Amino acid sequence: MAKSLPYFNRELSWLRFNERVLNEADDKNNPLFERIKFASIFLSNLDEFFMVRVGSLHDMALDASEQEPKKDTKTGMTPEEQLEAIYSAVRKLIQKKDRVSERIFRELAKYDIEHLYCRDLKPKDEQFVSAYFQNEILPMLSPQIIDKRHPFPFLNNLEHYVAVELESKRFQFGVIPVNSMFPRIVRLPGKPYRYCLIEDVISHFAGLVFSNYTVRDCTVFRITRNADITMQEGIFDEDMSYKEAMRELLKTRKKLCPVRLEVLDHISLDLEKYLCKKLDIAHNQVFISKSPLEMKFVFGMEDALKKALPASLFYAPLHPHSPVFFDENQPILPQAEKKDLFLSYPFESMSHFIRLLNEAAVDPTVVSIKITLYRMAKNSKIIDALIKAHEFGKEVFAVVELRARFDEQNNIDWASHLEEAGVTLSYGLDRYKTHSKLCLITRKTDAGVQYITQVGTGNYNEKTAAQYTDMCLITANQEIGNDAAEFFLNISMGDTTPSPKHLLIAPKHFRKPLLAMIDEQTALAKQGKESSIIIKINSLTDKPLIDRLIEASKAGVPIHLIVRGICCLRSGLKDLTDTIEVISIVGRYLEHSRIYSFGVGEQQKLYISSGDWMTRSTKSRVEIAAPIYDPQIKEEINHALDIMLHDNMNARVQHKDGSYKRKKNDEPPLDSQEYFFTAARYQK
Repeated sequence: MAKSLPYFNRELSWLRFNERVLNEADDKNNPLFERIKFASIFLSNLDEFFMVRVGSLHDMALDASEQEPKKDTKTGMTPEEQLEAIYSAVRKLIQKKDRVSERIFRELAKYDIEHLYCRDLKPKDEQFVSAYFQNEILPMLSPQIIDKRHPFPFLNNLEHYVAVELESKRFQFGVIPVNSMFPRIVRLPGKPYRYCLIEDVISHFAGLVFSNYTVRDCTVFRITRNADITMQEGIFDEDMSYKEAMRELLKTRKKLCPVRLEVLDHISLDLEKYLCKKLDIAHNQVFISKSPLEMKFVFGMEDALKKALPASLFYAPLHPHSPVFFDENQPILPQAEKKDLFLSYPFESMSHFIRLLNEAAVDPTVVSIKITLYRMAKNSKIIDALIKAHEFGKEVFAVVELRARFDEQNNIDWASHLEEAGVTLSYGLDRYKTHSKLCLITRKTDAGVQYITQVGTGNYNEKTAAQYTDMCLITANQEIGNDAAEFFLNISMGDTTPSPKHLLIAPKHFRKPLLAMIDEQTALAKQGKESSIIIKINSLTDKPLIDRLIEASKAGVPIHLIVRGICCLRSGLKDLTDTIEVISIVGRYLEHSRIYSFGVGEQQKLYISSGDWMTRSTKSRVEIAAPIYDPQIKEEINHALDIMLHDNMNARVQHKDGSYKRKKNDEPPLDSQEYFFTAARYQK
């Protein structure tokens, strides 16, 4: 691949992003316990990457054996080439994760938080763990010898197992499932928090499990299964309801082929060959790690540790401030009638939007509430408000997207709950995921029909609204309301050809206007006039948009891209992308808001959106971008963009070789996320 190509491969760019997450675990500017949480997030991210992206490439590589391989449109890499590059990069990342994790565990030990391995236990501790194992764990285990009468068992996705090699004239193998119902942590007596992990305990005492055999060797392992499956590939009976078909799809997904074998610490050559044969995977799909294969257990330790450890080991509490654009002590609905309102999460609370829904639920002038739902909290107050509205006689229409990956079951459950409550449901459109964040409140007053429209960048989910940065616009602009009303009508009629006047709506009315706005800035630059493009998104993969940004850069347009994750555009190439700066902000909160800014001053066109600049967003999803017309809200968003562009704590700048490095300047330290909580302008 030529170095001068202005593109990066999507998958390798994502791995660079996850490395930035891992770098947060290694950053001593972060509190010590928060660092181990970043290591856990790194591993969870990697699990999903293998299930979805590697799973998809694995399928494409198999298809390529029968037909011409489908190449990456930006780099020309075949599926096989991408997989090889991924495996190579992941091995290096796993080694780095091992080093970082062990450093953090050693640092935590100084505070009497000891991550112990059974092989290193002192006699007294070994006696305690042995008794615990024999009394609490051994009776619950379901070990199995593999032979002619005992076939190789089905292995569940991402669950730990202990593989046991037994002394025999020929190779003999046993397996112990580490039931996910077992507590992951085995706490030892003594200092504030001393513990072993359950998989290590079971492995250590495998000889007691297979007491009639001599254990030659044992190792902890787990597999990752492909999770890339669509409704077309799943089990679908015409007589099934859509919900039933989705349930069948989830059952099928659990049985898809393995795409990765992870091993803790070591594995013998014989055992590796045996597992690879049984799982039908290649040697290059085996990854050996010296530290835990999964570290979600650290989140379960946090509450207990906060009582025992110095506060400096954790992030200081930050609380949402009062809303900037309205009075939280007054009803919100009347305020929304008079002017546009704006919320920025988590710096302001989603509770204000929930209040708006609850006010609408009981307001006698409100006739309907319509909303799109993609990912919802386990205990959703938004769902409660919608049901309340229905109980008060409002028409409630909810578009529930059942295909939100890994939230399918939660969404099926909520859809059933809403249906039982009498809410009218739609499951969206056949070929497009409804990812948009739109809510329309319709009122009937003496003055006629009035719309209150809310457009957001993030999900209607109270939990993630406290963890992700997102934006929310609430407007009584009737023309925007007309667009929203048409949108919901189109969804209910299965129509994908909107004709909005203000909203950008993917897939049919999204990419084209974005390209036109880029072109406008290109034309200004060619005329020697002031131009500007600032885009904040999670990912940038859409080639037509990338190519148009490159053309704008060649014309001299200053372009600032704040892209948290995947960025397939290579910045800093002479005469191609040298006016483009790409930064990624990875910090305490997950950057999730999408902002599109074209131009400066009175000519600026500014949008917030649910959509990234990804091919799936422009072609395969229903996304919405809303224009910002209110001058004060415009000023606020522009200020936020400026602060993010000057962040020198969490921001990393992309270099043309694909690496990301911390901004170096002489400015005072600026953490944009902390600023949005604490700056004087936000304090009333």
